[in-house]
Amino acid sequence: MAERSDLAAWLRLTLTPGLGGEGQRRLLETFGLPQAVFAASRPSLAECLGPKLADTLLAHDSDAEVEVALAWSSQAGNRILTLADNDYPRQLLETADPPCLLYVKGRIDLLSRPALAVVGSRNATPQGVDNAESFARAASQAGLTIVSGLALGCDAAAHRGGLSGPGSTIAVIGTGADRIYPARNQALAHSIAGHGAIVSEFPLGTPPLAGNFPRRNRVIAGLARGVLVVEAAERSGTLITARLAGEQGRDVFAIPGSIHSPLSKGCHKLIKQGAKLVESAQDILEEMGLAGGAVQTESASEALDESSSRVLAALGYDPCTIDMLLDRSGLTADALYPILLSMELEGRIATLPGGLYQRIERDR
Repeated sequence: MAERSDLAAWLRLTLTPGLGGEGQRRLLETFGLPQAVFAASRPSLAECLGPKLADTLLAHDSDAEVEVALAWSSQAGNRILTLADNDYPRQLLETADPPCLLYVKGRIDLLSRPALAVVGSRNATPQGVDNAESFARAASQAGLTIVSGLALGCDAAAHRGGLSGPGSTIAVIGTGADRIYPARNQALAHSIAGHGAIVSEFPLGTPPLAGNFPRRNRVIAGLARGVLVVEAAERSGTLITARLAGEQGRDVFAIPGSIHSPLSKGCHKLIKQGAKLVESAQDILEEMGLAGGAVQTESASEALDESSSRVLAALGYDPCTIDMLLDRSGLTADALYPILLSMELEGRIATLPGGLYQRIERDR
């Protein structure tokens, strides 16, 4: 753990305006630790960075921000890890663009454990949400820590699944570690801080700026041994995480879906490009050498009566209108609607926008 004066120098370095990760690492490679950077002469700094950035580095007053960060790191459960810290995750350190600092709230030990990133659409289908949570739960039960981005939809579901097993979960966020976005995930974030870990490379107080979220995706991929894409549109930020994972030599897994669903197109694209198609969590565990971690599943057809089985068969695996269900099942509207309501309450089907119905498979 860095001493207070050493950590203050690291903070001052990373709080310099306009000095990104590449410039920070260039200075460290040239001069050594941050205290040596600030002891260097202006001509030496200018040779490394250029005169404008060298002047900014020497002149910028970040004392107030540094004190706030030091006070935050002294609170129970909070840590700021530097590249030189023994607790800095080795998996991330070996990537091309590791953050110089990580602000961590929660369990530091999780950052160095075998992990699976589970990511997907913010506007996920009910099936996508269920898949994210059930795959994450099975992986966590097998000992993998679940890494995701605390977004709505698949990310939040993945965190819930991770928290339900011993592997727990890490939320990599695109704001400062003292801010939670979106606000709807406040309660979930509180649970993660208590039982898992929240990680950010951004200074305290950083608001949810659009450009920060693609950057945090490389940390999600870097902390994990593999990335599972649950649902993604053809042009999706989720695919950025998958691409970065591939570039970092991680395994990329994708769950296939309906050829008619826009949120399956991203997964299908990844599979065409070489991602591993997975139909169950066991597929992932076997690929990652954890085949001994048996996945307990619940049969999706358990305790279905004849009428429900008939409707489920008529529904198929694609979203379906009520007219299509009436035609396929041969039931009257008066008979069909109570069955649909009962199955929705049981969590076997879900209603979608536009009056569509979709079955939810739980045998994962």
